Amino acid sequence: MTEKTIKKTDEASAKAGKAKVGTAKAKKKKVADRQVPRANAYIQATYNNTIITITDPNGNVLGWSSAGVVGFKGPKKATPYAASLVTKDLMDKIAAYAVKEVSVFVKGIGGGREGAIRALHINGLNVVSINDVTPIPHNGCRPPKRRRV
Repeated sequence: MTEKTIKKTDEASAKAGKAKVGTAKAKKKKVADRQVPRANAYIQATYNNTIITITDPNGNVLGWSSAGVVGFKGPKKATPYAASLVTKDLMDKIAAYAVKEVSVFVKGIGGGREGAIRALHINGLNVVSINDVTPIPHNGCRPPKRRRV
């Protein structure tokens, strides 16, 4: 190899090395660039957990939180106290959207059901309506076949 080709390969590897070092950029959180005065709150209250999601009227998620995210474990996740802390955490996440009014849709029969609704009101949101969207079986599953002995 000649000196020119050696210098070119050294320069190319040096540039590549510099490019690799400089490519790592810190990711920035997306800044809320819009105001959403009215939103929908979906509360899923099961026996094991409470999950709350806030969406805009079109259904685009603005933020969500659950009792597990807040730090509760085991049976404590389904308590009304955990639901109130989940709501507090969620309000901090969606503060940039300036949500004022909320229509609440509740699914499930867990303990955090009413605690979450109360916490929404306490944290400064005007609760416009509350709808229960818990699925109800109208005939249920087919029963197992009769046992033959």
